[in-house]
Amino acid sequence: MNLVRAELLKVRSTSIWWILTLTYLPLWGLALFFNYLQTDGLANGDFGEAPENQADVVAAASQPDNLAANLYTNGQFFGLLMVMLLGILVVTNEFFHQTVTTTFLTTPHRSAVMLAKLAATALLGLVFWLLTTSANLLAGSAVLEAVGVGARYGGAVWEAVGLNALAYLLWAILGVGIGVLIRSQVGATVTGILLYLGGTIGAVIVISTLAASFGDWINNVQLLVPSLASSLMVTGGDFPGNPPRWAGAAVLVGYAVVAGVVGTLTLRRRDIS
Repeated sequence: MNLVRAELLKVRSTSIWWILTLTYLPLWGLALFFNYLQTDGLANGDFGEAPENQADVVAAASQPDNLAANLYTNGQFFGLLMVMLLGILVVTNEFFHQTVTTTFLTTPHRSAVMLAKLAATALLGLVFWLLTTSANLLAGSAVLEAVGVGARYGGAVWEAVGLNALAYLLWAILGVGIGVLIRSQVGATVTGILLYLGGTIGAVIVISTLAASFGDWINNVQLLVPSLASSLMVTGGDFPGNPPRWAGAAVLVGYAVVAGVVGTLTLRRRDIS
């Protein structure tokens, strides 16, 4: 616990937390604005008649519980990016500020240091989730009331909120893994952002193109893309043509476990000088 507290102190004593927070706030507001427009359109049928091959998906998205789940997990896409960057910086800051040698001299057991970083970052990821979810519950309920649906708190909604918490925790761990593999702060940060944003956009384009040619079964491939697996986890219910939510959670857990194990083994063996 002392090591975990030390890692939390390192974060609090730097500008990491407030820079990421200030970066995230306008992105959260932008996501809420577009989710409001989408919710209003789905709830009131303003999008017109959906294409035949998308009618089932639109009908599922228009269900009150699914509308609520989407609003109560508002900002997930950018939120996960923030906690991933936090995980990267928790590791790379040590190398950037050249404090890693002191850390390992104080605590020679590198595995213990790595586990403390993983635990501290996961905890911070959950705090980030808690704060955003609190804001989402307030704003989401207001949006649902405004569009005439009314606030929803059914079981499927809470499942989405709970799986969203798991996503925040796991992406924090993924960030630590990236930070260990790429010790350069700039290099790890840029790589993480490119993989997250570029990988997501590229995967959506490729999967959509292939699905149009070979059928909806291609949509199952989205499970292999971590950010798409995260989005799948927070749907209010199972959508036509999409894999089940638990599958997205299982795949993301696998990525996080691999990142944690590889990061720990790498940190134990790599020369830090």
